[in-house]
Amino acid sequence: MPSRVAQGAVAEELALHYLEARGLTLVARNFRCRVGELDLVMRDADQLVFVEVRSRRHSRFGTPAESVTRTKQQRLLRAAAFYLQRQRCDSPCRFDVVAILQPSAEPQVEWIRDAFQL
Repeated sequence: MPSRVAQGAVAEELALHYLEARGLTLVARNFRCRVGELDLVMRDADQLVFVEVRSRRHSRFGTPAESVTRTKQQRLLRAAAFYLQRQRCDSPCRFDVVAILQPSAEPQVEWIRDAFQL
């Protein structure tokens, strides 16, 4: 059984390929700062997209998307604000969630565009 870190890395890679196949381009990956971490920062036309990747092996205790709590959203908002300030970027932006359920060899991917607001 893979570790949580390994499972997370596989999920991020899957999410990256999934989004790239749908026209988004990678800007940054695993951006860390003192207030949090951003899994993927991508560009979708003129928008900067902050992507939170969540994965679970089963939905017994809730879906991967449900694990993005209000507290987690606030942490992502602070990390995104830090990123925007550091990069001196004023592009329109949004927050997406890629939820991956991996019960077997064939993962189920759910892309939630504009999952929450600033």
